[in-house]
Amino acid sequence: MLDLLPPLAALPHSLGPYITLVLVGFGVGILGHLTKIRWLVGVGIALIVVGALLLPFAAGVPSGEKAPPTNEGFGSELSE
Repeated sequence: MLDLLPPLAALPHSLGPYITLVLVGFGVGILGHLTKIRWLVGVGIALIVVGALLLPFAAGVPSGEKAPPTNEGFGSELSE
């Protein structure tokens, strides 16, 4: 299996750059549609996809750590 952790460690851990990348992608795509330049639309779509794919890594979703168990079971509301 590929070891993806070293390259991912270089990515910023805050959500701001990824949200900005997605918003810039939308802006570039809209500009491409208004000017009818197809490659500009493609660049906008690519920016949106890259930002959306990297966003979960910044949020820490694919981490190998398991969440601690909670006491919120199926019947916990009945025990009060």
